Order: sequence, then C-alpha cells, then structure tokens
Amino acid sequence: MKKLILIRHGEAGFSDGTDFQRQLTKFGIEKVNRVGKTLQIQYPEIDFMYCSLAQRTRETAEILSSHVLIKAFDLQKSIYEGDLGSMMGLIENIPEIAESCLIVGHNPIISLLLATLTYNSYQNMTPGTLAIIEFEFDSWKLISSGTGILREIIS
Repeated sequence: MKKLILIRHGEAGFSDGTDFQRQLTKFGIEKVNRVGKTLQIQYPEIDFMYCSLAQRTRETAEILSSHVLIKAFDLQKSIYEGDLGSMMGLIENIPEIAESCLIVGHNPIISLLLATLTYNSYQNMTPGTLAIIEFEFDSWKLISSGTGILREIIS
C-alpha cells in the first residue's frame, strides 16, 4: 500500500523580491512545527519527498524534516508552476522502492491534486494543512484520478 502525503507550505509573508522568494511568517513556522509533531507520531520516516523550489516550500520541508526522517528528496520547479498533469507525472515517477512520499507544494494545485486523487469535493488546503492519502496499489504508476483514499487532514 502506497501513502502520499500532501502539504501546502506554511503561511508566507510578503517580500520585496519575487513571489518565489517569499518566506514563512512566525505563525507559518509555528503551524508547520505543530503539523510536523503530529505527523511524526504516525510517520516517523518518509521514504521520498518532492518539494517546490520556492523559498516558503523549502522552509516548510526543512521544518518537517526536523520532526520526520525524510530518506530522499527531489526539488522540482514544476510544483511551483502548478500544472495537474505534471503533478500526476511526478507521482508516477516516485521511486518504486518508496512506500511513502511527501509533496510540499502550493495552492491551488495541491488542493486540486487532493480532490482529483480522492474524488472528494475540492477542499481549500489553507497554509500548513497536510493531507494523508492511501492507495491500495504496490506501484506508483497505477495511481490515477479517484484511486486514493483520504485518511486524514491535519491542520
């Protein structure tokens, strides 16, 4: 059984630079820490992680990795660009040895991905919200629309 964990980056402030450079606020850091502590109870180790290259997602991933062992990761610009097809392609290319994968991303695509994979109504994942999805498959390549079971939302 494969497990996919989706998280929208923590709350980010405004920046003098570009949207890509926005950093987490104090509240954003606190919330991601709380979510990380909760995640640690169920998943002390995650086999693989995809993370957007944006500053706020990398900060979110760093905080989560202080609570959970992330064995391998890949930074992906395509997550920032927010295309459902490319997100499904990432999932299809998760290393088969990985039983669990975390994706640290942005809205609206992270919420759309959750709705697409589980056929649940669209839920706006607020900053720092995490969703745990399970699949009754042994291969990431078999995952498609509606094949996931939403097990939990942590916010």
